[in-house]
Amino acid sequence: MRISELSRRSGVPITTIKHYLREGLLPPGRPTSATQAEYGEPHVRRLRLIRALIGVRGLSIGATREVLKAVSENETDPHQVLGLVLGARPPVLAEEDTGEGTGEGSRERPAGAADTDALLAEMGWEVSEHAPAKSVVAETLETLRSLGVDYDWRSLIPYAALAERTATLDLDQLADTTDPLEQAERALLLTVLLEPALLALRRLAQEAESARRYGD
Repeated sequence: MRISELSRRSGVPITTIKHYLREGLLPPGRPTSATQAEYGEPHVRRLRLIRALIGVRGLSIGATREVLKAVSENETDPHQVLGLVLGARPPVLAEEDTGEGTGEGSRERPAGAADTDALLAEMGWEVSEHAPAKSVVAETLETLRSLGVDYDWRSLIPYAALAERTATLDLDQLADTTDPLEQAERALLLTVLLEPALLALRRLAQEAESARRYGD
């Protein structure tokens, strides 16, 4: 397809496509003349993923380039691809994997990390050591503890069970495609864009349950 058709199919303006080509985010098309090239379906899928990474996840051009490079290196591994686009696995682990410099070997574990490890072990979840969500759980538990709230990792087990069911629903929605870039784009959109709605549903359910228990 010509670049005009690529723009129509992907929803990305031609000027933006040319910018992505210059920045190395999008591979060049097959030259058909000195000034024109042809593009294929992989370009459409790649553009949609770029748009999701920049417009939905809010990554910079540079960060998007790093993620796409890592995705290309792991394209046959859907688990790694999903981790990369969702931010569960950094595209570059550098010193952190070696335990040198400012890496794992010289940095203290965050307060609450042991609680998070215990919760993951209880649930039987295997997750990356670099998953940012682990720190969020640890810091939340530590904050509750500092405020005198009697709340530890065991209190999160029922919520973890609900999260596990939600994750099953999430991954089920990727089952009808085997293309890793399409899976990655869909997972990113469903995860980031649905999160506010899921939180809103929790608030609505709390109100309904409160009315059932205490309402007139």
